[in-house]
Amino acid sequence: MIRSIKKAPGAPNITDPGSVTAAVEKLLAEVETGGDAAVRAMSVRFDHFDRESYRLTKAEIEASINSLTTQERDDIEFAQAQVRNFAEAQRASMRDIEVETLPGVVLGHRNVPVQNVGCYVPGGKYPLLASAHMTVLTAKVAGCERVITCAPPFQGKVADKIVAAQALAGADEIYCLGGVQAIAAMAYGTETIRPVDMLAGPGNAYVAEAKRLLFGKVGIDLFAGPTETLVIADDSVDGEIVATDLLGQAEHGANSPAVLITNSEALARDTIAQIERLLTVLPTAAVAAKAWAECGEIILCDTLEEMVQEADRVASEHVQVMTRDPDYFLENMKNYGALFLGARTNVAYGDKVIGTNHTLPTNKAARYTGGLWVGKFLKTCTYQRILTDEASAMIGAYSSRLCLMEGFVGHAEQANVRVRRYGHRNVGYGMAAEAI
Repeated sequence: MIRSIKKAPGAPNITDPGSVTAAVEKLLAEVETGGDAAVRAMSVRFDHFDRESYRLTKAEIEASINSLTTQERDDIEFAQAQVRNFAEAQRASMRDIEVETLPGVVLGHRNVPVQNVGCYVPGGKYPLLASAHMTVLTAKVAGCERVITCAPPFQGKVADKIVAAQALAGADEIYCLGGVQAIAAMAYGTETIRPVDMLAGPGNAYVAEAKRLLFGKVGIDLFAGPTETLVIADDSVDGEIVATDLLGQAEHGANSPAVLITNSEALARDTIAQIERLLTVLPTAAVAAKAWAECGEIILCDTLEEMVQEADRVASEHVQVMTRDPDYFLENMKNYGALFLGARTNVAYGDKVIGTNHTLPTNKAARYTGGLWVGKFLKTCTYQRILTDEASAMIGAYSSRLCLMEGFVGHAEQANVRVRRYGHRNVGYGMAAEAI
């Protein structure tokens, strides 16, 4: 039986969705028509940041890199090496193919990189330099020709650590721009910023809405929402580690869901007690406590099957599995952004360093998509060729009849002209219609 130990009343909307959409639409229109002048006005208005050019110079980028301590640079380069290694393995798994499906009929596909990609790296509340690894590096491994980045200023200045991470990841152009103005500038282009074909990277509600509204004009990676975490645990672990993993993600924001699914009521009660204790010492407790109060849940199940059922219903962005048999969930779960299997790993490893991508589906999008990866920056484009007259006439005869079933006479004639030219009257292909 599935029952609730703690229900989530649900966080109130921090911003009204309708007002966000209206505000973002207005800002996008301003940038589309006003170009650089509109971008500058919005940067001054929202970030209190003005400069002659928002593109950083080579000297500024080098200064940001040089501002890192030796340890900081080593740590960033280690994290980027892990992201690159896994992205390269993913890319190697994607093969171009060509196959002769019938005598003389050759079909294939090529994995073609998106040419121009714009990566957004958030930096208002926290300087999320890890997002540079996840977007820029992944796009570069995919083979994208031009990868540009935007990140807002941090505390009124260029965010040196973000800039360094962007540069070390291989960004071709780096801009100190945040918010809707950055997204709009990359999508529409301005007098000084050449437009991109695809946008990637997380952001606040306004950035996410800008990407949603621009989808179609440009491609996007994912529709992003608040960070989500789900812990699946049994009594092989204790409440302290479960509570730490829940609150470690709840600190993202007051509307971040944090859910525990367990088959141990003792663990559930211990987790609640440990959360209460940790909230007295956690520096980000003000945010994490609100998220836990309004978006935290504990669901008690009797069986592993029930735990999988509930986990698939929740369809969380991050799923931490700490049970005696974590592979059971790997083999049976269908809806998740990323799995973290066993107590030795955790979501923070995935967020920052281990190598899997941290841009993941939220708001139950895990039901139909995975997260950002090399394949998101590739277009799988098909092609066909026919090698013989006989094959063209044979396919043409089928094609003509199928086109006529749908009433597409012009389509049928495309097939018919080839049947007449390549069919040779002594070949018994059941000839299609005569010429129009």
